[in-house]
Amino acid sequence: MADDKTLTDADQGKVVKNADSHEVGRVIEVKNGTTHVEPDPDLTDTIRSKLGWGGSDPDDTYRLDSSSHIDTITGDEIRLNR
Repeated sequence: MADDKTLTDADQGKVVKNADSHEVGRVIEVKNGTTHVEPDPDLTDTIRSKLGWGGSDPDDTYRLDSSSHIDTITGDEIRLNR
């Protein structure tokens, strides 16, 4: 049975929310088991820092490690753990 926290191509486009239900980005690519998230342009530096997403370049994408960062995956969103 597959890990229910493993992302696939079908998860591209899903909203990524932190544990407090704030939208932090969107999955733009799942390739070879690696998930890339484009941060929400309104994401504060404080939240970026908590997520380990440095810098504020709007062209940056960030890797999301499903095994240690994802709490739940639903049909339309990915919820991160604390």
